[in-house]
Amino acid sequence: MKKALARLLGLSRPDADAGISPRARARLLDMTFGRLVFSVNAIPFVGMPFVIWLYVQKLDGGALLAWTLGYGAAAVWMQLRFRRYKQEREDDDALVRRWLPFVQRVALVHGFCLSLAAVLTASLGGFDFKLLLYISIAAIVAANATHQTPILGVFQRFFVACWTLQIVNTPRSFPEHWPFVLPLALLYALAIYRHALIANQFFRQQVRMEDDGIRLAERYRLAKEEAEKALQAKNLFLTTASHDLRQPVHAMGFLIEAIARRNRDPALIPPLDDLRRSVRSVHLMFNSLLDLSRIEGGIASPRNTAVAFAPLVEEVASLFREEARSRGLDLRVRLPAGAAAVLANPALLRQSLVNLVHNALRYTKRGGVLVSARRRGSHWLLEVWDTGVGIAIEEKGRVYSPFYRNEHAWRIDSAGHGLGLAVVARCATLMGATYGLDSVERRGSRFWLRFPEAKPLAPAAIEPVYEPEGLSASTLLQGVCLVVEDDPLVTAAWTSLMEAWGVQAACAASGQEALALVDAGLQPQAILCDQRLRSGESGFEVLKALFERCPDASGAMVSGEFDSEALQQAEREGYLVLHKPLEPSQLHALLFQWLCAA
Repeated sequence: MKKALARLLGLSRPDADAGISPRARARLLDMTFGRLVFSVNAIPFVGMPFVIWLYVQKLDGGALLAWTLGYGAAAVWMQLRFRRYKQEREDDDALVRRWLPFVQRVALVHGFCLSLAAVLTASLGGFDFKLLLYISIAAIVAANATHQTPILGVFQRFFVACWTLQIVNTPRSFPEHWPFVLPLALLYALAIYRHALIANQFFRQQVRMEDDGIRLAERYRLAKEEAEKALQAKNLFLTTASHDLRQPVHAMGFLIEAIARRNRDPALIPPLDDLRRSVRSVHLMFNSLLDLSRIEGGIASPRNTAVAFAPLVEEVASLFREEARSRGLDLRVRLPAGAAAVLANPALLRQSLVNLVHNALRYTKRGGVLVSARRRGSHWLLEVWDTGVGIAIEEKGRVYSPFYRNEHAWRIDSAGHGLGLAVVARCATLMGATYGLDSVERRGSRFWLRFPEAKPLAPAAIEPVYEPEGLSASTLLQGVCLVVEDDPLVTAAWTSLMEAWGVQAACAASGQEALALVDAGLQPQAILCDQRLRSGESGFEVLKALFERCPDASGAMVSGEFDSEALQQAEREGYLVLHKPLEPSQLHALLFQWLCAA
């Protein structure tokens, strides 16, 4: 019996539930204390109309006036205490231990003092006055049952102190009607208390959900931080190791081209072509992987400028025409006349088009690929059409995700890694462009990029694609090329390819060796220099020193790095920077210009 009474009065502190965190208990105390302050502040506004009523009826309302003014002073005192309470929010557990007993005491006193209004006016006024006062007190109790029950013990003290005195005072206030009013007051007490229990469960469930949400958010934050650390570690590894990873791929491309130039067996032509395509696929996949890592790592911070897209599209198409021809596909370009331009980043736009065209050719067995551009209002739509396998409706939302490839793609070409379209999506996002696709399964797809139109460039500012007349992969070259490269495997590949093209190649592993060759009488027309040399020298400084000795020579930096400060400085100063793995056709065209000019 004692335990039941203690629980009813809130003395057992059922609200200090071990399943609720200190933060949640403090949150419940916030709501309860705030509602208690509001309840005390409202009482003077409730009491004044009744005081005026008594004075209008020429009855003694002095006691009720004193009660109302006392509540006014209590309201000011509660505001000050509540302000002090808000200032003590450093430790939730200590806050609850310090302030919960105070709030419970205030609730008990508030309940008792609220019911005093009926006691003080029990012999005053008529039935309608007393009934309206009872109804007003009941409404205040109901409001507190809804909003003051986050901590049930606080409401229990308020309710028991208030409504017990109301019930005891009922026969005195309603001497003729108490047999009817008293049962109603008891039923009202049961209903209100049940409502208070339900409201308390709601508040407790709410704070538990808030706790669960905070825990989930913290777990998500920790998981996100771990994922970001793993991503940064992966990107750092790829960025740091990119030079060493590119070296063998670079050498393979050169060696295959050298073997193909020396081959006299017709039976070896098809497998060599397949080998070329495989290495080209590795080039593109490798570039996509590193580009994706650089983009995700925040290394790529592009600036959009006016880009004449016609020369860029033609350049990309020229890279894939031989591959399209070998697959029996038709690669066409349809561009508008004039110097149209879009607002984009040239490098990211080129990479996006390369990936889209490569993707289209890879998954097209018959027909062809069309690269086109169309004006749409103040924007340009760059499109890549194909007659390939197409994409099912349910898969369209996933094709731009890294490492995703559909079932048809795996059957057609198992060598891909699902990175090409992911890089396109990242590049488009960085440029502020929109992207998308339309596709019909087994009939083809249309991938598009939408860019704002830029002011047309002057004709002189548009660099034409250099296509020397009569130049082909079989064109022999003449001249001397000095290559500064410290990797023996790559050096052998350089030498083999240069000799296959008819070029005399002189290789040096360091700047000191290269300068010694020049001092010994070597007069190169072309100089190609790697940036990272094992001797610790800067390739850029070596290249400048060689140009001072050979002022008539042409040359470029060739490196597997992208973010080297030395390479960026070289580009700022107007030097040509080539990146490994270097396409043999690109190198052949470059040497054709340099050696013929020499």
